[in-house]
Amino acid sequence: MRFSGWRVLKEGLTGNTGWRPQWRNPAPKAEYDVVIIGGGGHGLATAYYLAREHGITNVAVLEKGYLGGGNVGRNTTIVRANYYLPGNSEFYSHSLKLWEGLEQELNYNAMMSQRGIINLFHNDAQRDAAVRRGNAIINQGDDAELLGRDALRRLAPYLNFDNNRFPIMGGLMQRRAGTARHDAVAWGYARAADMRGVDLIQNCEVTGIDVAGGKVTGVQTTRGPIRAKKVALAAAGRSGQVAALAGLTLPIESHVLQAFVSEGLKPIVDHVITFAEGHLYISQSDKGGLVFGSYLDFYASYAARGNLPMAEHTMEACVAMMPALGKARLLRSWGGIMDMTPDGSPIIDHAPIDGLYLNCGWCYGGFKATPGSGSVYAHLIATDRPHGAATRFRLDRFRSGRGLMDEEGTGAQHNLH
Repeated sequence: MRFSGWRVLKEGLTGNTGWRPQWRNPAPKAEYDVVIIGGGGHGLATAYYLAREHGITNVAVLEKGYLGGGNVGRNTTIVRANYYLPGNSEFYSHSLKLWEGLEQELNYNAMMSQRGIINLFHNDAQRDAAVRRGNAIINQGDDAELLGRDALRRLAPYLNFDNNRFPIMGGLMQRRAGTARHDAVAWGYARAADMRGVDLIQNCEVTGIDVAGGKVTGVQTTRGPIRAKKVALAAAGRSGQVAALAGLTLPIESHVLQAFVSEGLKPIVDHVITFAEGHLYISQSDKGGLVFGSYLDFYASYAARGNLPMAEHTMEACVAMMPALGKARLLRSWGGIMDMTPDGSPIIDHAPIDGLYLNCGWCYGGFKATPGSGSVYAHLIATDRPHGAATRFRLDRFRSGRGLMDEEGTGAQHNLH
């Protein structure tokens, strides 16, 4: 079934009786060429690109709950490619280009909104850092624009420019950045992968990874054993636990990242805005709610909720940047489980076990990386060679110390032995 305005009109006039389920609900087969553990955005995107780009369709995506029920449905929906360091810069550039054609490619409304992101700066040092970052982004081939105070005031007059503690001097803007609807991204990839023959197996928890003679042979699940030539991890904040099923200890920690939504308001915030003092990021959803978050809760946890001190800090940053938000009511909050690497950059690489692949350590960057991650991970699985946009995401950089990308080192004591 293809979606179109005409199809919506037809179904509306005929009682909406022609819609069909968006994907099948198959029973798992005894064996697959590739088993992907994790039915979130990265796992579903990987399955789609395996089928579309590499013709590998005997693929199963195993999800212990329902598709899209993890971090892909628990985030602030920001899409951007304004990274500074080599390795990250070219990867997120690749991902943003995929975002820009995603809705047409999937025939699915992901509500991609290239409203632009503005990173504020508050002092000379931050301004100089914004200039360096902007030049690096432009050299990568993406867009960046330095906004002075007056130009920024015209775009965002609601900001507190004369805050005594954190005066706003300007901002670095990437106009191609923006937001997308997180659930729709997962559903679009699921539908497209299913149409190409991929089996999406829900309510199927992986309880063991079978290894014989140094090579992966399959997985054990709550729905029985499944043999596989290749097994790919895409379990986000649960990556450490899943890797342990194969006897691996990864250099990651899992932390909670809280996010918040206000009551619905009339349109006021036209862009994604980040506040440098206090690490706040905020945008306005299509339903009117302001979506925002800030720092991690700085303790390791698998609980999908956060603590009140970090909630208080986030609200303080909101009011410092936009005093008018002091009158807005908070509608809800949630926590996503972030798999944090020591250098703040991801791992997409072979595991030390033949036929086992790793995709983890996305830190804050998981949602915006979804299409890029699926694309490069599928390339690695299909060809056993890293994609050109992901050559720096090696696992052994943490053992050797070579090639570390300290984009944002977050996390206290990582589990590297």
